[in-house]
Amino acid sequence: MDNLTSGSSFLLMGFSNIRELQILHAALFLMAYLALFLMAYLAALLGNLLIITLITKDHGLHTPMYFFLKNLSFLDLCLISITVPKSITNSLTNCNTISFPGCVSQVFFFFLFATTEVALLTVMSYDRYMAICHPLRYEILMSRGACMQMAASSWVSGGVNAILHTAATFSIPRCRSPDVYQFFCDVPQLLALACSYNIGELMVIGLSLLLDFVCFVFMDISYIHIFSAVLRMPSRAGRSKAFSTCLPHLLVVTLFFSSDFFAYLRPLPQSPSTLDLLVSVFYTVVPPTVNPLIYRLRNKDMKVALRKLLVKRHPPSN
Repeated sequence: MDNLTSGSSFLLMGFSNIRELQILHAALFLMAYLALFLMAYLAALLGNLLIITLITKDHGLHTPMYFFLKNLSFLDLCLISITVPKSITNSLTNCNTISFPGCVSQVFFFFLFATTEVALLTVMSYDRYMAICHPLRYEILMSRGACMQMAASSWVSGGVNAILHTAATFSIPRCRSPDVYQFFCDVPQLLALACSYNIGELMVIGLSLLLDFVCFVFMDISYIHIFSAVLRMPSRAGRSKAFSTCLPHLLVVTLFFSSDFFAYLRPLPQSPSTLDLLVSVFYTVVPPTVNPLIYRLRNKDMKVALRKLLVKRHPPSN
């Protein structure tokens, strides 16, 4: 087979290349698949937009923690928007093709937003550590300028990592059928199409996973100190507030990292499986969807801000 050039396209196959399974999938699961993805996307869209609106309009939420939460909501919104809408469109039009530039864009923006989110989650764990373990120094160390620098550094790290992944992934000619058994251009699936081992991309993936692991360890250490400090608090209300802030964050981080590590450390099977699709959903769709629910909208300050916004828009009649 001739090498696939930059003018070619890819086929996002989704579940399976077995004809019988394709028919079964189309008959039984297509509507459920569309409904699930559409509901997840709408939930992520509305939830994260609401978070951004509340933090922007309520001056009581203009603190370092909510500044980072606003950035995280924007990242979640972008992360899910580069994969799910294209998959929904393909399913509705029964056309699985994605152009080469479209595939390159998906890879670049996926790593841009995902890497930035990892860096931002690390910064957020540091913010919680300083707020709970060193409250007297918090305002000095987490000044507005320092927060802006941390957020900017997160975006820069995401941009550098995205450029490295994109350049390395598409630097090797592809000799196999352009069937990508995912609902988006996922790098492990693209590597399987190459004519030879893509040593450059494998090295970039190894470096990225190492940095992700370092971030994960840093977050774990931060939360060990946080939980130790929280357990020493004399006030039960204070302990409850600290745990309600930190435990959801830790849950989101664990879900994001575990699915990410599994997807990139697991050897790619010879034949596609539903497990690969399920794992990719966990690190592309689930975090942006559940973050507003378990991480922010349950926050007491966010509930107060939401009530104030609703009262302002719909004042009670006399």
